[in-house]
Amino acid sequence: MSNQNQLAIIQKDITDSVNHKLNDLQKEGLVIPPKYNASNALKSAFFKLQETKDKSGRPALEVCTKESIANSLLDMVVQGLSPAKTQCYFVVYGTQLKMERSYFGTQAVLKRLTNVKDIWANVIFEGDVFDYEIDGGREKLLKHETNFLNRDKDILGAYAVVKTNDDEEILTVMTRKEIDIAWGQSKTSQGVHKKFPQEMAKRTVINRAAKAYINTSDDSDLLVDAINRSTENEYENERKEVNPEYEAQKEIEQKANQELIDIKRSEPLRKQPEIIDVTEGNQASTQQRNKETQQEDVVDSKTNGPNW
Repeated sequence: MSNQNQLAIIQKDITDSVNHKLNDLQKEGLVIPPKYNASNALKSAFFKLQETKDKSGRPALEVCTKESIANSLLDMVVQGLSPAKTQCYFVVYGTQLKMERSYFGTQAVLKRLTNVKDIWANVIFEGDVFDYEIDGGREKLLKHETNFLNRDKDILGAYAVVKTNDDEEILTVMTRKEIDIAWGQSKTSQGVHKKFPQEMAKRTVINRAAKAYINTSDDSDLLVDAINRSTENEYENERKEVNPEYEAQKEIEQKANQELIDIKRSEPLRKQPEIIDVTEGNQASTQQRNKETQQEDVVDSKTNGPNW
């Protein structure tokens, strides 16, 4: 069987499994955006996946498990994202594929929430006039004046604003030190942050704003869970520092109850690694594999620059 035929079979198996699971989630109450075409998004994703490689230059479709590919695509569809619109991209961690949102993707996802009208972010440069206050216990933007020439100066911080349907503006501010700490926890190559600091700063602060707002929203748990998974894919230890007891308990529950999409097996492009079942006493092996996986460098599908 030719390599092209194998790719076609893998694509069909995974797409069928994702669509089947998506139908089940819709029966449970998941609402897909009316103008979102899941089939087109999946086709676009597979085009991107054929370009995605790991650290050693091996194709993602060869080294990643089908389960991780399927679950990444499912998270993409649940959030209503499309790689064709640079709203998301795929990265390889060992044998696992992860879907991560771009700056545009986080904006699109937040606008799906019931009480969000708009969201935007800006960078504060040296020489800017920036002022905000605490009003009723909440941060409120008072002024941000900048100059075109300031864009070449040092970044002092960034902020994001979530505008609700009631025209209330919820402000999130991060200093440069806070941004650097977040970047230090990121799985993304530090070279990307140095090459595109302005866009990466906006992406970081908008993710912070989104995280706080999403976890207090009344929207579908299915959507919120998918959004949080995509955000957590980008960071090593961010949530553990916020609440280590909660994170430890959540990890235990996830390992005990995690449900992977059932993929119909077809002839693989190469031998797939054995999936260890932690419920049969192999926790130590799983932890070692996770440790090795986290040490993998991230390789984007495009090396020319990130998708915002």
